[in-house]
Amino acid sequence: MTDTSRTSSGVPAEPGHDEAKLEFTELDWRRFIASLGENPDRSGLRETPMRVAKAWKHWASGYGQDPAEILKVFEDGAERYNELIVVRGIPVYSHCEHHLAPFFGTATIGYVPEGRIVGLSKLTRLVDCFARRLQVQERLTSQVAETLMHELQPKAVGVIIRCRHLCMESRGIRTPGEETITSAMLGELQTNLGMRAELLALAREK
Repeated sequence: MTDTSRTSSGVPAEPGHDEAKLEFTELDWRRFIASLGENPDRSGLRETPMRVAKAWKHWASGYGQDPAEILKVFEDGAERYNELIVVRGIPVYSHCEHHLAPFFGTATIGYVPEGRIVGLSKLTRLVDCFARRLQVQERLTSQVAETLMHELQPKAVGVIIRCRHLCMESRGIRTPGEETITSAMLGELQTNLGMRAELLALAREK
């Protein structure tokens, strides 16, 4: 049976989102280090389990955030504006759910308001919220776009993400410098080719 539950932002809930969490403790990280053939008690590694446990709480902090609460919407200032609003170069730092390896890059978000706009810094926070979860880039792109569409109800939303994946660069095929580009186009951006071309041009790196 498929779980069709959704968060308050209208985005499908993460699998296991409501299940009890099991804390991955410092002892677990000591065991992990030992499983690699290292000595977790040597001076350089003695505090590593504590640091790693703390780091993963930060890297996975997106699970404790509600994307809908991040977006502060304003009506003042949007009365006569009906063109694209684009924020480019939003940093993306996430971890691949297949290998727990980092992937990183930038996101571009564009939208055409329908009487309401959102604080620009909130777009960065929205990307960060979803990026600080175990992810695949395709889902990350869709989640950001769908949340904006649901909460802001604009005429159009477009999200473009460009990332390098260390699971490809440091293992397996080992292709350093390769970028993966994903996009999600909602509302009028699905049918308005001129608007889509404008967003892609604005998102293009110089």
